[in-house]
Amino acid sequence: MSSRNIKAILFIAAFVVSLGGVAQAQSSRPRRVKQPVTPAEEPLLRPEPKPSPLARSSANRPLIDVQPVKPVVNTVSAGDTAHAFQLLEQKQFAAAAKEAKAIAAQFPNDAEAWKIAGFAELNLKQYELAISDLEKAWNLQQVSKREDANTVDALAQAYVLSEKFAQALPLLVIATTRPGTQPDPSMLYYRALAEYKTGKLVEAEKSFNAVVKANPKDTLSLFYLGQMAVAKNDLDGAISALNRATVNDPRLAAAWTLLTSVYLRRAASSTDEAKASADYLNAVRAGEGLIKVRTDTEAVTLFGQALIGSQQYARAAAALERATLGTDAKGVTFYLLGIAHSRAKNFPKAIAALQTATRKSPDDVNVYRELGYAYEITKQYAKALGAYQKGLSLAPGDVDFKEAVERVGPFAK
Repeated sequence: MSSRNIKAILFIAAFVVSLGGVAQAQSSRPRRVKQPVTPAEEPLLRPEPKPSPLARSSANRPLIDVQPVKPVVNTVSAGDTAHAFQLLEQKQFAAAAKEAKAIAAQFPNDAEAWKIAGFAELNLKQYELAISDLEKAWNLQQVSKREDANTVDALAQAYVLSEKFAQALPLLVIATTRPGTQPDPSMLYYRALAEYKTGKLVEAEKSFNAVVKANPKDTLSLFYLGQMAVAKNDLDGAISALNRATVNDPRLAAAWTLLTSVYLRRAASSTDEAKASADYLNAVRAGEGLIKVRTDTEAVTLFGQALIGSQQYARAAAALERATLGTDAKGVTFYLLGIAHSRAKNFPKAIAALQTATRKSPDDVNVYRELGYAYEITKQYAKALGAYQKGLSLAPGDVDFKEAVERVGPFAK
């Protein structure tokens, strides 16, 4: 089978894209035709892998270290917050929060008490409490016309970390556009994230690029730039951003997943066989990076798809066999396993895998196309006819199935 035909056999089904190659239309030889591909039809190319990276809360991405200003005396019912502030500086956050809240209960108009409590709660990852107390502090500061940038920044961060992006965005704009100061890259990242999450994609792309300009190793910004490039069908731009993201952080599984998928998409859409082959090999490389950090069924299935694209059928079959052992293995995994065995000319194993795929994905026409092919090439014409007829019942307008039924029918005695 030529490389052109092998390339054309890969992808759409209910879960992955299946392309068909054209074999000669002989009575004993099945014929598969190319199927249209659209990004929406391929869930492996999600706009946003789950869980999607959100905030910099891992060990190498600590929370923003927003320092409070020195306590000031509130002119209306102020308490002594000096010791609570000292506890905060010593990172005794629980004690600082408790003492500050006690002061705030006694002196509810003391902005500094609410602020210290909010800072402590933010560091304790008690985001809802932090929001409540920081909002009180900020409101009191506005009334007294003594607004504090640190309070604004901390409140914005608390909003982001509780995924209240619409509330966070106006404060993040304030935090990143202060006259005479360079915006903190972390706050700029949060602004970009809030813009992305609220659908302001043009602004988000600009902000993420600004973060990367300030810090070329900002992995999450590169990841989101890759996602936005995929959404615009800018596959070259997506690959560039995602490659940089995976170099910066080889443990970011979401970036490896998307990078593998984008290489597969670019290879499938290429008319240059040499470039397509290179992209399939790059998809394998990205898939190898993925399975170093994720070994679940979905990750291994995607890796197997890349191996099939690069014509490494034995290796693909070995990987997909392991993936089918998982209780969460879906029809697509058995479908791809069937393709891997079929291309390696191990048709008994291909048929077994595809039969399982029909039980798990009974409405996927591509499974019946492939199963019919395996039956037909092994001269099991009655079974081939049954598979093609089932596919035709699911896709009555499919010319390939109609021709297959006509071709096989006379032999199905």
